[in-house]
Amino acid sequence: MERYGIPVQIKNVPELDPEFMPILRFDRAFLQDAKKPVSIAVERADGQMAVRHTFVHGTPEMAEADLYYVERLIKTMLWMCGGYCVQITDQDLCRRLNELYGAGGRQWFDVEFMHDVFEAPFSIICVDKAPEEKSSPQAVGGHLDGCRIGFDAGGSDRKVSAVIDGETVFSEEVVWFPKTNADPDYHYEGIVSAFQSAAAHMPRVDAVGISSAGIYINDRAMVASLFLKVPKDLYEAKVKDIYIRAVTDTFGDVPYVVANDGDVSALAGAMSLKTNNILGIAMGTSEAVGYVDGEGRITGWLNELAFVPVDVHPEAMRDEWSGDIGCGVKYFSQDSVIKLAPRAGIELEEGASPAEKLKAVQALMEQDDPRAAKVYRSIGCYLGHTLPYYYEFYGFGCVLLLGRVMSGKGGELILETCRSVLEDEYPELAGRFQLTLPDEKFRRVGQSMAAASLPKGR
Repeated sequence: MERYGIPVQIKNVPELDPEFMPILRFDRAFLQDAKKPVSIAVERADGQMAVRHTFVHGTPEMAEADLYYVERLIKTMLWMCGGYCVQITDQDLCRRLNELYGAGGRQWFDVEFMHDVFEAPFSIICVDKAPEEKSSPQAVGGHLDGCRIGFDAGGSDRKVSAVIDGETVFSEEVVWFPKTNADPDYHYEGIVSAFQSAAAHMPRVDAVGISSAGIYINDRAMVASLFLKVPKDLYEAKVKDIYIRAVTDTFGDVPYVVANDGDVSALAGAMSLKTNNILGIAMGTSEAVGYVDGEGRITGWLNELAFVPVDVHPEAMRDEWSGDIGCGVKYFSQDSVIKLAPRAGIELEEGASPAEKLKAVQALMEQDDPRAAKVYRSIGCYLGHTLPYYYEFYGFGCVLLLGRVMSGKGGELILETCRSVLEDEYPELAGRFQLTLPDEKFRRVGQSMAAASLPKGR
């Protein structure tokens, strides 16, 4: 296999996707003869910087390969870390990148998304020297003293827990429909109702922790699929500060923290495993990811790995939302199962929902159907090639694999195949990190209880 004249060799190929070309394998082959230094910095909130120093070829015959390599690297940095200003130390690449990320360009979705998150114009500029890396991770979680509320807002249900000195004294799960409701008062009233249910089982409320799908900066909902149908003007007026208003309107001046649900999942894993430096990957409707660093802190990175490229093959599957190809959502979610099932000879019911299609393949796997096994082995192969790429950016010590796709025999086969690929193809990473599935202790800690531990008490 080759891409832009770069030969890419892999030993372990997904049996249902033989054209799969792992991005890390491409990058390593590209860098073998690349000698011209290039530095890239992505500026995010509060002057924080994510920085990578790398190389390109810098020759006319390798110009397209250089642009492709750098653009995929920037795409990765944007969706892992987030940012609104890209700085690069190569004038020609800067000019060509501005065409890709300009109005109507191929990466315009990324531009608009980052603009909405950081409320700042997106730009790519040329600099003589990249700035120093700067980050401000937050020490949150692990606080279980006093009377706390933990709230977890999901797309199909909302969960709330009342926790007194680390013991859950009440929990409730309520079905709701946030993604299809255009009235933000519906969301607000649901949140407040959950708070009040938990508060009724405690003598007082000392702190409120909130876990929610979406991107949150300074406790504000910058982009969140839970509010997908809310018109833009109402989003600005009633959604961005919805959790802040719900807490202060209900309890007054109490400590609170709002965090992405992926980060809270990673925090729950850290609490149950009693270790830090954890990357949590939940394979469900999409690929949801969270990270807790070596000191038990949340970094503030976006961790939106669903949009991070993992496959550089030119015919890789396209994501309907972003319009890009080869990104994680099509490899580590129910979309991957649905994509691969027909290739294995499994006929999925036309008109069935994605969740129903996943359940159909899972049922076959529980019966040891060899066609379903091919699906899960292929996903395990994807994962075995992709985790080393993620590791280059995070340096994690543990990967916690979650979500519906990882349940049952299918999840076990994904894990087994992933480990085999890692051992065979990436032996240099042996012992660097461990893979684990949630255990009963993790389930007991739970998302809403981990959310309750987010803020410090009074």
